[in-house]
Amino acid sequence: MDAELEKLKTQIEAYLTRRLGGEATIASMKSLSGGACQDNYLVDLKIAGGKEAGDYGLVLRTDAGASLLSSLGRAEEYRVAKAAYQNGVTTPKPYWLETDMSAIGKQFYFMERIEGKATGRYVVKDRELNPVRKDFARLLAENLAGIHGVTPASADDELKKVLNAVPADGSNEIALTAIQSLRDMLADLPEAHPALELAVNWMEQNAPTTDAPVLVHGDFRTGNFMVSPAGLHGIVDWEFAHWGDRHEDISWLCMRDWRFGKLNKEVGGFADRSDFYAAYEKASGHAVDSAKVRFWEIMGNSRWAIGSVQQAERHLSGADKGIQLAAIGRRCCEMEYEVMRLIDHAG
Repeated sequence: MDAELEKLKTQIEAYLTRRLGGEATIASMKSLSGGACQDNYLVDLKIAGGKEAGDYGLVLRTDAGASLLSSLGRAEEYRVAKAAYQNGVTTPKPYWLETDMSAIGKQFYFMERIEGKATGRYVVKDRELNPVRKDFARLLAENLAGIHGVTPASADDELKKVLNAVPADGSNEIALTAIQSLRDMLADLPEAHPALELAVNWMEQNAPTTDAPVLVHGDFRTGNFMVSPAGLHGIVDWEFAHWGDRHEDISWLCMRDWRFGKLNKEVGGFADRSDFYAAYEKASGHAVDSAKVRFWEIMGNSRWAIGSVQQAERHLSGADKGIQLAAIGRRCCEMEYEVMRLIDHAG
């Protein structure tokens, strides 16, 4: 264990001992790949004494040095995950939020460590999942309905404080706000993208209303849920959650880029839309509007196209050199083509 990780281990042990009233011992601690928003660590923890005595397999999540636009910090993410967990969503149980920076210099919390893998190609292609893959549409639809069952009316005061202002029922405020955000991001790009300008114009002319805002995961897709031959183990990565339109989550799962080569299976590379829509409608009690799904699918592809350019700019500017960033940038044209295809079929 390197010196920096050893220091963090010592800080966490001392913190948990004070907080939980029992001696905290970390048997092992390993840094995981995180992301722009967070750093993650596998932690095997023993608490000797106190009300929460026991052995825990956990993941420690802390804020990273940088963040992505509109992403939540760890305190906000904790409160969203807690609300989802309490509403019956299959997601790792969150533990022990700390917002006092004096503990380790960052906000952090723990979450239950769960089994399974999230890699896209594993989810859609690995033979060991063949017996259970047919169940993914139903399981994910039921969990998405649970997420959307968290509403501004049911949310506690803590959750209300960390999410965006609640848009009005029955208005197109959510769609128009998203469109303006796209326009702002387009204006900041170093070069013109006529296909995306056309898409934004189309969206302005076709902005749908939202019956009632719900909790939206914001990144509900293949790659952000853990599965194994035993089934679904949990929905993860809540840092883009917000109040929004339920069709945004449905469309994001259906985006072409998250099918990982299984293009004929439009839902995440593993299911047909009709099966997923039917399962969601049964679980949620709300009808899926295919026209709204298409709008948000065009929105999602436009966002990801812009995000691809932004990733490339990190490399080209020299701010964060990496072949992966450069490769992602080259994919912008794929999303632009998909946007044009979706608009062409919208009628």
